[in-house]
Amino acid sequence: MPHVVIVGGGFAGVWSAAAAARVRGGNDLRITLIAPDADLVLRPRLYEPNPERAAVALKRFLGPIGVDHVRAAVQDIDVDAHRVTADGTEIAYDRLVLAAGSRLVRPAIPGADRLFDVDTLPAAQRLRGHLRNRDGYTVVVVGAGFAGLEIATELAGRGRVVLVEQAHEIAPDLGPGPRPAIEVALDHLNVERRLGTTVTEVTENGAVLADGSSIPADAVVWTAGLQASPLTAQIPGDRDRLGRLIVGPHLRVDGDVFAAGDVAAARADEGHWTAQSCQHAVPMGKTAGHNAAADLLGIPWVDFAPAPYVTGLDLGAAGAVYARGWDRLIALTGSEGKWVKRWIMDVIHPPLDDAATIYAHAGAITTPIPF
Repeated sequence: MPHVVIVGGGFAGVWSAAAAARVRGGNDLRITLIAPDADLVLRPRLYEPNPERAAVALKRFLGPIGVDHVRAAVQDIDVDAHRVTADGTEIAYDRLVLAAGSRLVRPAIPGADRLFDVDTLPAAQRLRGHLRNRDGYTVVVVGAGFAGLEIATELAGRGRVVLVEQAHEIAPDLGPGPRPAIEVALDHLNVERRLGTTVTEVTENGAVLADGSSIPADAVVWTAGLQASPLTAQIPGDRDRLGRLIVGPHLRVDGDVFAAGDVAAARADEGHWTAQSCQHAVPMGKTAGHNAAADLLGIPWVDFAPAPYVTGLDLGAAGAVYARGWDRLIALTGSEGKWVKRWIMDVIHPPLDDAATIYAHAGAITTPIPF
C-alpha cells in the first residue's frame, strides 16, 4: 500500500495529514504523522497567561480521519532510499511531507542557560511558574518582534518590563505602519525600551547589555529569531537565510518530497514570500498534503494560493493591532483589534472528534479573514 509520511505535528503537519486523508477517500493509502508529542501546540498562544490551554490532543484530530501517529522524533531522512529514521526505527515512505517547523535561535552568550522563552509549551510553562505569585517582578524581554511584543505587553500588567531591541526602532520587521499604535500601547503599559543594543550576558541577578549597563531582573526572556528545523539540511534543494527550502506553487521540493510551514519558503503573492506563521502554515499544509496524496492516486494537484495577508498583534491590556496587507495598514486598534485577535486565536483551533468537519476544513485550502 502506498505510504505518505508527514514529519511534524504543528499546524502544517496536522493539516497535511487531514488534506491527504480527504484526498484518499476510499482508496488504499496509508498516512503516518511522526511527531514526538501527544499534542498539537497552538504556538501563537504561548504568550497567554495559561499556556497549557494551547495544547490540543492529536488523537482527537488524527484518530477520526484514520491517520497513524508515531510518537518519535526524526533524526535522519534518506531521500534516495525513501526512508526516515525516528528514534532508531526506520519508516519507509512513497511521498514525504516535511513540516518539522522552526525553533528559536538561542544566543551563545554567558549565562544563556538562564534565559527563558515562550517558543515551546514547556518553556512557556517554565516562565509562568517562575513568575507565579511574584507581583512587582522585573522582566527583560529581548526582541521587539511579534513574540517579544506580545509577551512583554502581557507581562506588563503585574510588573516592570524592559524591552531590549538591537534595531533602533520597535517592531523592525513589522514596518512603520503599526509602529505608532504599538508605541502608544507600550507607553500606556509603561513598558520601558532600550533600543540599539542587546543582551550580552545573563547573570543570577539580571541582564548585562552591550553598552556595559546592567538591568536587575527576575527573568530574562529571549524572543529574537527563528530558524527552520535542521532536518531541512538533509533534503537537497535551495534554501533562504532562515534555512527554509524554496518550493514552487505545488510545495514540492524535488522528487517525492514536499515541504510546508516554517521549513518552506513559497511565494505568497507576486512580491512576497510566506511568513513563518500559522496564517501560512495552515494553507501550506493543506496544499502539500493534498498534492502528496494526489500524486500517488493520480488525481489533480492544487496550487498554493493563500488568503490576503493580515497582521494581528496582541498588546495585552492595551488591546491589539489588526492590520491588512504587507504594508500593515492599520484597520483596527484597541478593544476592536483585541476582538479580532481573539477571533483569530479561536479560528486556529482545529476541529476535533468529527471526521466530516475535519475534512470540510481540510478542503477549504484558503480561508480569508472576514475583517
